[in-house]
Amino acid sequence: MPFRIRGLAPETFTPLFALSDAALAARDIRRITVEEPGGTPCRISLADAEPGEQVLLMAYEHQPAASPFRASGPIFVRHAVQAFDSVGVIPPAIAARTISARAYDAQAMMTEGELVAGAELEPLLRAWFARPEVESVHLHYARRGCYAALAERSV
Repeated sequence: MPFRIRGLAPETFTPLFALSDAALAARDIRRITVEEPGGTPCRISLADAEPGEQVLLMAYEHQPAASPFRASGPIFVRHAVQAFDSVGVIPPAIAARTISARAYDAQAMMTEGELVAGAELEPLLRAWFARPEVESVHLHYARRGCYAALAERSV
């Protein structure tokens, strides 16, 4: 079954980049300059930010449903990037890492969970979305547990 992975909508975060560091801090958001390559995956572009690039680090409610699995966690976002949106493609930042994949049904209850190398995620997503009860799959970076992206069934 085909799947679609999308990054977060950039317009949600664009106004935040205009705020001062003090105003960001009042919202528990930090502006960070990336120092090393490969350690700052953007949740909009689903690619790593480059050294010297500024990103925002903030909490994000990635599972807002009224269920025991409601959850939020830290994310990095880059400024002025296009959201990743593709069918049947694993984005670069996900392909390069070990992923904790978590399948949810229509009531936002977890039905499956699996650790998988990001480059090997595609067959797992196809198998899970072949099951009618799987509504969505949340992808997390396994090493730190941070939310990476949402995968949905593609028709």
